[in-house]
Amino acid sequence: MVSDELGARLKAYEGRAAAVAGVGKDPVNEPMIRHWCEAMGDTDPAYAGPDAVAPPTMLQAWTMGGLSGHTGHTGRTGAYDELFDLLDEAGCTSVVATDCEQEYLRPLRPGDEVTFDAVIESVSDRKTTKLGTGYFVTTRMDVRVGQDLVGTHRFRILKYAPARQKGKSPRARRPRPVVNRDNAGFWEGVERHRLLIQRCTSCGTLRHPWLPGCNACGGLDWDTVEASGEGTVYSYVVMHHPPFPAFTQSDQATDAAGPYAVGLIELAEGVRIVSNVVGVPYDKVRIGLPVRLEFRRYDDEDGALVLPVFQVQEGREGGVG
Repeated sequence: MVSDELGARLKAYEGRAAAVAGVGKDPVNEPMIRHWCEAMGDTDPAYAGPDAVAPPTMLQAWTMGGLSGHTGHTGRTGAYDELFDLLDEAGCTSVVATDCEQEYLRPLRPGDEVTFDAVIESVSDRKTTKLGTGYFVTTRMDVRVGQDLVGTHRFRILKYAPARQKGKSPRARRPRPVVNRDNAGFWEGVERHRLLIQRCTSCGTLRHPWLPGCNACGGLDWDTVEASGEGTVYSYVVMHHPPFPAFTQSDQATDAAGPYAVGLIELAEGVRIVSNVVGVPYDKVRIGLPVRLEFRRYDDEDGALVLPVFQVQEGREGGVG
């Protein structure tokens, strides 16, 4: 059991710096902006050309070290690692990201050299959730160019000890999507076995995922069109994480234990959606593979969850090499 004494020790980390005068690994640059926009399907002209700015949502990207890590001055103080060590020693070995907030003060432009400071802003009192008992930890990162504050990034995680089940272990439930006022219509459509795509009523541009405004013209008014369900695998990854019961249980909605494929599916309408590719072994998934939408129900015993997945079309397993 996590003790109140631990909570007091954790609270002592509030206000401590996690990074001081960290330096971004790369300056803001056009190739990274282009790759980001291509991956997101964002065609806003503000992000291309001689007067390009970086998409505001890239704010954290300029502070990250990538797969090879930072080669320059990262500014890490060790406080965050110490905090995690205390939680791990107390049995809070699991972690889940809960939410992220960003504030943008001015656009970043190619050539800007980014620096950042990070602080452990708050540690909550001990909380008991369905996942288990632990603490919410919030960090704030201030991003600067020279002396100018250009944006703030807040990231909150729950570090917790997994709940122990008494008696017969219940079936593990799949994680639920975060439904908010911007995407509620999408999930309502999924419940009715309809995949709805937002359409800007000003310029007609389709967009996914759902957003409060058009990323082409900035218009705020929209309606929806229903996807035909036809698509192809635009890209994919194979997940090899340690087994999680909700994804490996043998039932009608589970495809296989072990690794599985998550695809970026390009729909016939031109937008892309991330979902599971099912119907073939994970090592048979290929870019260009034709797929078709279907809806599957999960967790029927404890509040059904309907999700869109993409079934490989019969006889097309060979895909495109």
